[in-house]
Amino acid sequence: MISSKNTLSSQAQAETTALDLTPLIDIIFIVLVFLLLTANVPLLSLQVDIPAAANADLTPVVMEKQIAINVMPSSPQWAINGKDYDHWSEFEAAFNTEFASQPNANLIIAADKSAPIEPLMQLLNLLQQHEISQTQILMENTQ
Repeated sequence: MISSKNTLSSQAQAETTALDLTPLIDIIFIVLVFLLLTANVPLLSLQVDIPAAANADLTPVVMEKQIAINVMPSSPQWAINGKDYDHWSEFEAAFNTEFASQPNANLIIAADKSAPIEPLMQLLNLLQQHEISQTQILMENTQ
């Protein structure tokens, strides 16, 4: 009898001194899920062959030709497609050759708001001489 009582008491003591790992495992799983959800994983994509319709015509992508003109606040005051020009005569000659090579190109004017008005007016006069009535003027929204 004494041995059976000692066995029960030693088992009861072992159960009371053992660690309960259930809350620790719960916390580890919560942290693991949080880390998996917040990790920046690159999205994987698969190549998919898309079936083509028999009557579908493919249209080519057309890149519209553009001439971008910049009016800057200090010297050089003009630029065409990123190339700067210090003098009006150089700019005018470059514009004439560019416009002659691309007469149907879209004309985009981007003037710095601190640029003087005279270079812009010279540019608008040049466009009027070439009878260019449609241009795109880039402006920043002030609202």
